[in-house]
Amino acid sequence: MAKVSIGLRGWRFEESEVFTEDGEFKPLEEISGDPQERLVRLTYLVEQPCDACYLIHGEAAIERCAQAAIVYGEPGDEILLCDDHEADFLYWYREAGGKAHRGEPTFRDRFHEWFADGGRAPEGYEGLDHVETDPDALPDPPDPEEIHQRLNEDFEGRRINLREGMDADDDADGAGGEELDLDDVDLGTDYPSR
Repeated sequence: MAKVSIGLRGWRFEESEVFTEDGEFKPLEEISGDPQERLVRLTYLVEQPCDACYLIHGEAAIERCAQAAIVYGEPGDEILLCDDHEADFLYWYREAGGKAHRGEPTFRDRFHEWFADGGRAPEGYEGLDHVETDPDALPDPPDPEEIHQRLNEDFEGRRINLREGMDADDDADGAGGEELDLDDVDLGTDYPSR
């Protein structure tokens, strides 16, 4: 099977990872890892404006911003672009040092800084030729509300007794355990993070 973009161009999915043999989306619980993370993220991103348009027009003129058609970067640090600004991103990435920031948490910020400082692709700079075989033949993506509901439907919280380390009562509803007595906690202590 081939790789396809879903919703926005840029992120590509192996068809067999996200579609059934009948061409329908697999249930979300059958998709794991990076493809699942990207699909869930796409449900939010498909409605967002182009980052470059937003930098030009700002919050007050959000209605003037083009809707994103392309996504680059990693989930949570992605760059959204319309067709008109893809060449600017590609120029920054290929010719203006953007590739050095690939995979860094500041990837998007570096592009935004370059673009806000007037960085643009030279006139006539070639972008990418995207091949759209039959975009209407793809199945409709699941409803974003349905995805979020499915992600949380089997989650049952657990009460943990910090003095014991785990549930005091290992009952089925996860409601066992003691309440934490905050009088015994030293809130002035610096605890390590990560």
